[in-house]
Amino acid sequence: MKDHVCLGAVTGSYGVRGEARVKSFCAEPSAIGDYGPLTDDMGRTYALTVVRPVKGGYAVRLSGVPHKEAADALKGQRLWAPRSALPDPGEEEYYHSDLIGMEAVDTGGAPLGRVHAVHDHGAGDLLELRPKAGPAVLVPFTRTIVPTVDLTARRLVIDPPGGLFDAGEEPDDGTEG
Repeated sequence: MKDHVCLGAVTGSYGVRGEARVKSFCAEPSAIGDYGPLTDDMGRTYALTVVRPVKGGYAVRLSGVPHKEAADALKGQRLWAPRSALPDPGEEEYYHSDLIGMEAVDTGGAPLGRVHAVHDHGAGDLLELRPKAGPAVLVPFTRTIVPTVDLTARRLVIDPPGGLFDAGEEPDDGTEG
């Protein structure tokens, strides 16, 4: 689904009338129904209507989902919209799907890995980098640490704080030791 963007995920059913509980990944969470038909991971397409906010997301109606058991069967399915249905991101704004797969290099051009995922736990985005060797590294996605994002070249430059990539290196706190 290279030309699609994930807008949310079905987390189960809601009630007994076929409504589903959906977690929205949209900047404005209630807008998940504003982008036309959505497609799940299996390629099935649904018209989505937001019914009401509920704990952990929204109760929604999905076309073709007539009862609770059908909604339960969709648990775990991600919901995708065509990229063309979404607004262009603003300056220095990016869809997570644009960042995933990008090559990451340090300020000297040395490869650091590829962006495997983008996480947002409420305090700002974290890029999950997978280097060729070693464990994954979480990098804060801030202008200071990631000063350059080149969508055309599919490359970003990272100016990591000391110790982020070298487990044995002490962080540089500006003092001499």
